[in-house]
Amino acid sequence: MLEHGGNLAAAAKRFNIPLEHWLDLSTGINPDGYPITEIPAAVWQKLPLEDDGLIEAACEYYGCQLALPTAGSQAALQLLPQLRAASKVAMPKFMYQEHANAWQANGHEVIKFDFFPDENIIQQADVLLLCNPNNPTATRFSVAELLSWHATLAARGGWLVVDEAFMDVTPEHGIAKHSHLKGLLVLRSLGKFFGLAGARVGFLLAEEQMLRQMQEFIGPWSITGPSRLIAKQALLDKAWQEKMRVKLTGDSQKLAVLLTKYKLTPMSGTALFQFVPTKDALALQQHLAQQGIWIRLFSDAPGLSARAALRFGLPPTDGWARLESALKLWQN
Repeated sequence: MLEHGGNLAAAAKRFNIPLEHWLDLSTGINPDGYPITEIPAAVWQKLPLEDDGLIEAACEYYGCQLALPTAGSQAALQLLPQLRAASKVAMPKFMYQEHANAWQANGHEVIKFDFFPDENIIQQADVLLLCNPNNPTATRFSVAELLSWHATLAARGGWLVVDEAFMDVTPEHGIAKHSHLKGLLVLRSLGKFFGLAGARVGFLLAEEQMLRQMQEFIGPWSITGPSRLIAKQALLDKAWQEKMRVKLTGDSQKLAVLLTKYKLTPMSGTALFQFVPTKDALALQQHLAQQGIWIRLFSDAPGLSARAALRFGLPPTDGWARLESALKLWQN
């Protein structure tokens, strides 16, 4: 199993601080997630309905033609490598490592590059896989770049796979509306922006034949009835979405200012996290952990001069003062 943010139980045991006393900034999940309404008992008692309007809500929200619900985008990314014969799959060295793990585990050759693929990479690859924006570096790829790479790959039967887990605050920069094109696959999730990671709801956006193949692999009832109900409500709630986009953008800017104040100027960021390369990454993570604050450490960061980095998620409303107090202790 690869290491992920949110492994709070291990941190609590290691630093001997009760789980409930931690401020968890390690995941990039919205700390002010979508409010959960009361779930009728009947939803728990029946098998999930496939024609409950969830797919239509997803297509409207993402601006796409077709969508397949999956148990988080994790379920889809683990199965995608099984839908191709052995291929050369290009992706950044420094990104969400479950992608590389899944392709390598299924016999594919993974080719890695620093931040942006060059022409040589595009010509070598059968599949180009990107997180947009990248996690954790927040590197962004334009729609024009993505469509150009897709056209080159698709012309010889290749794929462009784009993981848009952190795209919700800036939907205008996403490529979901083009996902009906053959050889273009887009992964989306309700875990980050909506703060519904525990519901395990994601979507694969692609052309019909690809979605049929994936559905056969997944089988029926991949998402629980209660999760489908909550997901549909969240996807249709435009007022909440617009309000949250403004709030998260402001909070992320506030976090960047706070970190800069304590000489931890971010290299980059999204609306849900700030990315800080620093040679003191391990020492700072340990210091904050001793204060009951958990952040994500990247001890080997390819392509960065510091070779180590930290990812800070957004604090909840009552966590800002606590984070600043801990940073002040660090500086002193």
